[in-house]
Amino acid sequence: MPMRVIAKLLAICAVLVALPALCASAQAQSYPTHPVKIVVPTGPGGSYDIIARLLADQLQKRMGQAFVIENRIGAGTVLGTQAAAAAPADGYTLVVGGLSNIVFNAGLYKKLPYDPLKDLVPVAMMYTLSYILVGSKELPQKTAAEIIAAAKRKPDSISLANAGTGTGQHLMGVAFQKFAGIKLLDVPYRGASAVYPDLLSGRVDLFFDSVAAALPYIKGGQARGIASLTAKRNPQMPDVPTMTESGVMNLEVESWLGVFAPTKTPNQVIEALRTAIAQAVPDLRERFLATGGDAFEVAPGKLDAFGEGGI
Repeated sequence: MPMRVIAKLLAICAVLVALPALCASAQAQSYPTHPVKIVVPTGPGGSYDIIARLLADQLQKRMGQAFVIENRIGAGTVLGTQAAAAAPADGYTLVVGGLSNIVFNAGLYKKLPYDPLKDLVPVAMMYTLSYILVGSKELPQKTAAEIIAAAKRKPDSISLANAGTGTGQHLMGVAFQKFAGIKLLDVPYRGASAVYPDLLSGRVDLFFDSVAAALPYIKGGQARGIASLTAKRNPQMPDVPTMTESGVMNLEVESWLGVFAPTKTPNQVIEALRTAIAQAVPDLRERFLATGGDAFEVAPGKLDAFGEGGI
């Protein structure tokens, strides 16, 4: 076979080998070309869901495609996060990550079906939030001190809801009981939104939840804010004392929410998302403050610390 023919064949082979990478690069540069799914591993109405929907609206305006929320509930944020981690790494499936599914689950499950360090890459942080102890209006005890005193007199006499094993709501309740040396009656639910009908009607007494989710019920007078797990009082709830102010314990928890993508998502896609989110977060700050949280911005160069457990 003539050398010129061999050379042409080799050139064609080289093009064919490079074609998938070239196509992927072109697709990344034009991203997004169709709707993007944001998986929320909790039910509607919780902090993950509220913040994801605010962000999705902003991203749609900036990137010209729909960002669709998909609530995937189950196993304390495991099912939704697992589904997102196993999705194609093309930028069209993202997941909202927080302490529960990115940090806590790794220590709670011996065989977690996803590895938050290996299977997910942090795209951007966006929101910081705290927790609050919410009480039914029917509960006679109105302060953390009164609740602890009653529970010490009669263990399991006061019920405490949780939003599923391994969720932040569940772990805050466990920490509260351990630090206070009390035993409350554990009542598990499938998601935070399922708790409130029973809490508001008095069928369950207490619930630790994010301020974002609990604030409307407290402001509306349907539930009582008992104590926040913050260093100082939340300006959205100036009458609600901190746990430390209540004279009970120094229990402070600050959480965060961010956007994560499957590992190996093209860098061009990650950067496009980071740019859009960086533009969106300042515009969302007033909305975030209204929920009782705040904007949380981390420089892209420091995001790797999330992947190494450093933040």
